[in-house]
This record gives sequence, structure tokens and C-alpha cells, in this order.
Amino acid sequence: MLRTVGVEEELLLVDAGSFAPRAVAGAVLEGEEGGELVAELQQQQLEINTHPCENLDQLRGELRAWRGRAAELARAQGAEVAALATSPLPVSPQLTPGGRYRRMADLFGLTAQEQLTCGCHIHVGVASDEEGVAVIDRIRPWLAPLLALSTNSPLWQGRDTGYAGYRYQVFSRWPTAGPPELFGSAAGYRHAVGAMLGTGTLLDQGMVYFDIRLSATFPTVEVRVCDVCPDAEDAVLLASLVRGLVETAARAWSAGEPAPDVGVHVLRLAAWRACRSGLQGSLVHPLTHRPASAREVVEAVVDHAAAALEEAGDLDAVRAGVERLLTHGTGARWQREVYAERGAAAVVREAVERTQSF
Repeated sequence: MLRTVGVEEELLLVDAGSFAPRAVAGAVLEGEEGGELVAELQQQQLEINTHPCENLDQLRGELRAWRGRAAELARAQGAEVAALATSPLPVSPQLTPGGRYRRMADLFGLTAQEQLTCGCHIHVGVASDEEGVAVIDRIRPWLAPLLALSTNSPLWQGRDTGYAGYRYQVFSRWPTAGPPELFGSAAGYRHAVGAMLGTGTLLDQGMVYFDIRLSATFPTVEVRVCDVCPDAEDAVLLASLVRGLVETAARAWSAGEPAPDVGVHVLRLAAWRACRSGLQGSLVHPLTHRPASAREVVEAVVDHAAAALEEAGDLDAVRAGVERLLTHGTGARWQREVYAERGAAAVVREAVERTQSF
């Protein structure tokens, strides 16, 4: 049986006329019940959640349905939704009312107040916490290329940042964000999280913002490294690739293969390189930890997970999707092109169209 896969996407709420971010999440979500559409840290964003899916067609359908529902609710408030990982236009984020978010702002100050970023979190089912931590230990070197494939945030507060995925830089201001260490076992993971909570610095376990973590709610591992993608099809591609990597890691653990002993300092540099240049420069190779072309690195990821992808019936689609991104670029590339020609508002306008183009 295939592992289930689900996706959380954070979307930017923007004015339907000016395309500037608009703080209307409360009104958009009023009366909406269930956990599929929820509020986020800032009122200029909301989150959609798919159910656990066993096949990509089901996942694709859910993403389209919930993006469509979010757009419908936003339009009733004179707004639109845009799958942008940061705002191309200047914005003053407005905190979502709520005790937890207020406590976060009080404790973390400007880090929380400026934190208006939209990511894509991918959940893949695991049989146990032990298997989940084994996956975390073995998938760590393969996360940075996923970030490169998803980069969709070159613009911040009305200017070009020089990064393809600036969201990752902004989110890294949180003290727990970034690549995790090797844990060795579920007990090792729980000990590390417990030690972090014991410092009194975090409000709760939900603020353990590793690039990959055990979900505190579902029997899944949660890959949190990716930008939200403008096109739903790219989110499906990433979800498929993540599921293949999780299955590959779990099989390696079952076979008694040790986790690669790669230091967090190297993984941080690989992630920085990925968010800096995306697919338009060199990346750090997950096996050699030396510079390599984006094509070589991304193809190495697909090759690494190829057996699991083929058994799931996803390999051809993943190869085609990866080739499309390598050829035409990620969201960062088209954002820069539109920004240079027509300005930041035009970027948001096109993002709205892409978000809802199925």
C-alpha cells in the first residue's frame, strides 16, 4: 500500500483592485467550519489543508478544490488569493487575533511582527515515530534541492532581494528553524524537543520549526522546507517527490543502512545556496557536498528516489515535472521577469491567475 500524502499551503490575501496584501482573513473565514481552511499568523494570509491522499490525482483534485474555495470566499470580501511565498508589494503585517499569536508577538518581537511568509508543508504517512525519525535522519541531505525546486519569493517589500527563495531567509529568524541534527531514534528526537521546550523559549511544541519534523497531530513526517508554489501542479510534483524520498529513506532504515552523517553546518549552507539561486545557479550536491549544477543535483534527487517513485507509478510524471522546472524555471524566474517589465503589482496579478489556473 502506498503511503498517504497531504499538503498544507499558505496563501496571500490581496486586494482585488490594487493587489496589495489585505488583512481580511477573519472575514474570509467567518462561518467556515472544519480544518481545511484556517487562519495563520497574519491576517493577510490563510492556510488550506488537503486530506491524506493515496494517489496524485486525488491530491491534485483536493488542491484545486480548496484553492477554488479560498478564492470564492476571498472574492466575497473584495479580495483574491495568491500563491506567493512573500509579498512583492510593501505591506505592514497585521497579527491575527488570538492568545497564542499575541504571545508569540510579545515574546519574539519584530521576528513575529514581520513574519508574512507562505510555505508549502508536505505530510507523508509513517508507521511509527521510530520510522518517522529514521526517515528524518536519512532525508536531511535531500531537503535543500526541494527548496530550490520550489523557490517562489525573490521579492520582499517592493524590492528584489537577490534571492530566489527569500522566504526561507525570513523564516530562519525563528530560533528553531532550519535543518535538524541527527537524532538516532524516537527517544533521541523526544529528548531534543524536550530540551528545547525546557529552555522556556518556545510557547509549545508547535514552535519546533525544523525543516522536517514529526507531526504533533498526525502519524506523519512533515517536510516544511518549500515555498508555496504558484501552480498547483508544482505542489503535486513536490508532494510526489517527497513521498518517494520518504519511502526510500524508510527502506534504507529497514535494510540497516546508517543515516548519512552530515553536519548541520553543511546542511545550512546547502539550504542557503538553494534559496539564493534556486535552479539558476550551482547547488550543493546531496552526496558529495560539493558544488554542482542545479540540473545534476535535481536529477540526483530523482535518481535516489527512482525505485520508490516507479513503484508508485509516479516516476515518469516526476521526471517530466522536473524537466519543466529546469527548462522554464520556478516561480522566482517568472516573478523577476514580470517585475522587470511591468512592476510588482503585475506580479501579484499574474500570481492570482496562476493560483487559480487549473
